[in-house]
Amino acid sequence: MSTTKASEAAPDKGLPLGMDATMVDEYASQSKLLQEFVKIPSFGKAWIFNSKDENTSKAVVSIGQSDLLANKRRKFLLNSHISKSASKSVDFQWSPFPTEISGVSAVIPSPSGEKLLLVRNSEDDSPTKLEIWGPCQLENEIHIAKSVHGSLYTDEWFEGISWNQEETFIAYVAEEPPQPKPVFNDYGFKKEGSSEKDCKSWKGQGDWEETWGETYSKKRIPALFVVNISSGEVRPVKGIPRSLSVGQVIWAPSSSYGLVFVAWSSDNGFQDTPRKLGIKYCYNRPCALYAAPDPFREEADITSTEGNKGETTTMIKLTVDLSSAFFPRFSPDGKYLVFVSAKSAVDSGSHNATNSMHRIEWPTDGKLDGSLGVADVVPVVMCPKDNCFPGLYCFGLLRDPWLSDGQSMILSSVWGSREVILSVNVVSCEVLRVSPQDSDYSWNVLALDKNNILAVSSSLITLPQIYYGIKVSQTEKHWEWQEVSTPFPELSDEINSILAEHRFSILKIPISNPSDKLADGAKLPFEAIFVSHKDSASNPTIVVLHGGPHSVYPSSYSKSLAFLFSQGYNLLLVNYRGSLGFGEEALQSLPGNIGSQDVNDVLTALDLVVKRGLIDPSRVAVVGGSHGGFLTTHLIGQAPDTFVAAAARNPVCNLSLMVGTTDIPDWCFIEIYGKEGKKYFSESPSVDDLCQFHKKSPISHISKVKTPTLFLLGAQDLRVPVSNGLQYARALKERGIESKTIVFPEDIHGIDKPQSDFESFLNIGVWFKKHLSK
Repeated sequence: MSTTKASEAAPDKGLPLGMDATMVDEYASQSKLLQEFVKIPSFGKAWIFNSKDENTSKAVVSIGQSDLLANKRRKFLLNSHISKSASKSVDFQWSPFPTEISGVSAVIPSPSGEKLLLVRNSEDDSPTKLEIWGPCQLENEIHIAKSVHGSLYTDEWFEGISWNQEETFIAYVAEEPPQPKPVFNDYGFKKEGSSEKDCKSWKGQGDWEETWGETYSKKRIPALFVVNISSGEVRPVKGIPRSLSVGQVIWAPSSSYGLVFVAWSSDNGFQDTPRKLGIKYCYNRPCALYAAPDPFREEADITSTEGNKGETTTMIKLTVDLSSAFFPRFSPDGKYLVFVSAKSAVDSGSHNATNSMHRIEWPTDGKLDGSLGVADVVPVVMCPKDNCFPGLYCFGLLRDPWLSDGQSMILSSVWGSREVILSVNVVSCEVLRVSPQDSDYSWNVLALDKNNILAVSSSLITLPQIYYGIKVSQTEKHWEWQEVSTPFPELSDEINSILAEHRFSILKIPISNPSDKLADGAKLPFEAIFVSHKDSASNPTIVVLHGGPHSVYPSSYSKSLAFLFSQGYNLLLVNYRGSLGFGEEALQSLPGNIGSQDVNDVLTALDLVVKRGLIDPSRVAVVGGSHGGFLTTHLIGQAPDTFVAAAARNPVCNLSLMVGTTDIPDWCFIEIYGKEGKKYFSESPSVDDLCQFHKKSPISHISKVKTPTLFLLGAQDLRVPVSNGLQYARALKERGIESKTIVFPEDIHGIDKPQSDFESFLNIGVWFKKHLSK
């Protein structure tokens, strides 16, 4: 008898913990296919360098590729010679091989393109290295000790690395040098401090300092510095209080105040108490533009702008009456300082909202001796008319975004479920969509070649492809787009076949039973993107939900989603009301109504594709992360018979637990109470608040859940701490509901380390195969 039992148990011997023996072959086959998707390179930034010949220029494109074994992203630079003919055709001649740039945190060309800055941030106590390259040689290598400053910020939010026009100085943002810590030895506290090499003493921790939360767990104070690239001397910009965190620095064209930058106050907690609330993806943190002198200039030249005779000032606030100002850019003639504002997000409390754009007329004499008027360029769009501009949703600007007229700025934005390229004339305030009007693909600008645009376009079923947009003439307002061949390797026959076999469409979803209390913009249809196999309408369907909630699923290519539909699933990506790209009234209709309006929108979208006969309603699964995980776990509780399987990545499951542990407790108040939540926000929620948080949370519906659910959690997540998902998963097990939990020890909210991302989506694929194949 014992021999028989041993024999029966043998197939499971040696299987990884939690591995279902019946799914081993599925793990193997899906893993092989997922690796095919993972190894496909992706486009990053691009730069174009003009030459003396009007018809030629050079492009440099950064390429990224996941290295699963090393668990990191590798970066490459690919060069191309661009030739333009009289017939307006363009030819790209690529270098045969890319150049890998290992250990490089940032690549910043100088304004002329004749110099290149490479930033090498250290991970330990070794110096930060700044390398200044010329056309054929390393011109200078500057080592900056930790006692001067820590790592440079290269995150595209605080990041500000800027050459001056003469290419003699570089301004940048870096972590301020560490503050002294208490030193102890055999006799107790050492008053005079200690040498680093004193082996008979040790350093204590000292007072804990706030950080800027998720992804900034080791960053405290971003500070401003300038380096002389010839001498290597580094000077801090003086006069900026430690209560301000700086970023996005640029050089002013003419002013005693040589630097313009953004600053965020750490006093943004409840009732302006000192508290650095999480800033990643949170555009609702108040910020302003400031000007400060270049520390290498003679400070004697700087006179007071505050009316204090005989005194000097080191900093001036440029946007006194605006609650938000960032992404500053000077027009080529130096006449205007243009910037983006998220005042709608700051004023409402929503972590993201519809942006606006503004300009300041920069004084021709460079003297900032009075109030600078702020003019509107692109206002917030409340309720867009059908198919018209829905408002500005801007996540970044090119360092040099200007066409040759010196007034038109090219940028990427969101328009419904598409990413688009816009031209904004900062003088006439005209906004034009310059990417193809009739395209459901998503488009993003990479670089400008005078009046022409280098862009990347993709769709959910089409890999990213570079295009070159040629402006037809100075008078006409449209571009002709030419596909640019790249030396990327050919895809495997299997991947080519999978992509070719699928199609996608953007569906308009009418609101079900709109209330009279809703604003007009909130009564407009929202959108969903439907991906399906061309020859089969009976495939199982996965409902895919974005986080935020104020973000969007665009129609652009996604490796992870391509992997999911490659397994034989339809995908339904729902951009429920509250998503970006549909106007401010639709977005602001969600705060105060999460867990009901967004849930109903998802079910309305699902009902529409069922009624159209596009899917089989008996085989539907759901997946989402963060707020998408909030919706996932709400749906399996509120509609327990609708979904046969679910997967949640770092889901918000219990707001009453999250509010005391997250880096964004204000988010809980705003999304539960709406704009009024700004008044209620506190680090010590009342019992009534906690009851309301629980009532609006998925865990309040857990007794109705029947759906097998997979949880994927990052142990270092500061946004939705791991305790949220673990509590819900344990509660499911307590009720006998099938669940599986994978915790990634070193990962944060995005679970985006290459190995973790791979294992996460592999398990989602296998989990859905197991339950949707029944």
